[in-house]
Amino acid sequence: MTDLEVGILGCVVLFVLLVASLPVAFAMAVVGFVGFAAIRTPEAAASMISLELYETFASYSLTVIPLFVLMGQVAFHTGISRRLFDAAYHWLGHLPGGLAVSTIGACTAFGAICGSGPATAATMASVALPEMKRYRYDSRLSCGAVAAGGGLGMMIPPSVVFIVYAILTEQSIGTLFIAGITPGLLIAALFCVTVYIQCKINPKLGPAGPKMSWGSKFASLSGLIETLILFAGVMGGMFAGYFTPTEAAAIGAAGSLIIAAARGQLSRKMLTRSLMETLRTSCMVMIIVCGAMIFGRFLAITRIPFELATWLAGLPLPGWMVIGMIILFYLAAGCFIDALALAMLTIPIFYPVVMELGFDPIWFGVMIVLVTQMGVITPPVGVNVYVISGVERDVPLQTIFRGAMPFLLALIVAAILLVLFPSICTFLPNRIG
Repeated sequence: MTDLEVGILGCVVLFVLLVASLPVAFAMAVVGFVGFAAIRTPEAAASMISLELYETFASYSLTVIPLFVLMGQVAFHTGISRRLFDAAYHWLGHLPGGLAVSTIGACTAFGAICGSGPATAATMASVALPEMKRYRYDSRLSCGAVAAGGGLGMMIPPSVVFIVYAILTEQSIGTLFIAGITPGLLIAALFCVTVYIQCKINPKLGPAGPKMSWGSKFASLSGLIETLILFAGVMGGMFAGYFTPTEAAAIGAAGSLIIAAARGQLSRKMLTRSLMETLRTSCMVMIIVCGAMIFGRFLAITRIPFELATWLAGLPLPGWMVIGMIILFYLAAGCFIDALALAMLTIPIFYPVVMELGFDPIWFGVMIVLVTQMGVITPPVGVNVYVISGVERDVPLQTIFRGAMPFLLALIVAAILLVLFPSICTFLPNRIG
């Protein structure tokens, strides 16, 4: 068999292992190791996998992941999410579906200090769902809004997906963070419009709340202070060049601990829970990255990514149609594979294609995060939906999936806009330089 044929066979075996429910990280590592050994030698494969394991877990740049996750966990246990929701409700609660709109606004703000979609969804579910149930919101709308809004934590910087994409493609983490701001705000606006339209058509889905006085509105803004301090300290310092992304993550983690201490909430129990959740999430991401690295080395020696790039670039089709095909692939594959794992699995394949077609790598990074957002709410493996189901156990899983579908349409609209107007992603990075 030629190297290319071994590569194709390896991809088929990987798909079979995934269908058999083998964890994605281990499936990628096993196929990558065996495939590399078949093309080279078992000794070379053993050397490759030991090197990848060491370089991945010893990578200084990867320390940003546990640090940013820790910042989000401490912020959650300090009650920042509750104060963000209260502020959003004071300003947006009087709109049709106001509580759902407020939830999306709070998810956007919390995403600025979290970086994880499922973590944002879990945090806001515990805060927003009881309130929407009290105001008799339809379960489809309330659960769908939290599941989709949680995905904003993946686009609004700091984002774990951006960090992993930057490491795999050797792009600037800071530039990717800047590029995610405008698309994140665009998606949040589209989500709010989605809620508004649904509740205008059927007001029973989400009744409007009472109007608040201007005094109470401005008083509620005090709940934003901690988030603004953390965001300004982390992102502002990084944009200004005062410190690197890794140092920014350390500043954010330390800042969240200082805020917790200042509020008298830095207890041993809270710190232990935050550290355990950080450890669990970070290990999951690290293992997936390592598996993707091993599988990527196997793909590189089979030349599948380069052959695919040459073939797609040679098609008599405009570049935007090829990008559309890639997005459709992600949309379909995201129904069967965990979103983060899918991104890690396919970036080594599609990144050379995008570069061959002449697209901006920063823009493609934003598109990867966008399709990852789609994956967390699509059946049957939409992780955010399962997170909401775990919080709201009396709502059937299919009800939450149905409630998330209008927001999937909003994400598709956002993808079309970013393909037609890529400057939405690149404007801020180019201006800030």
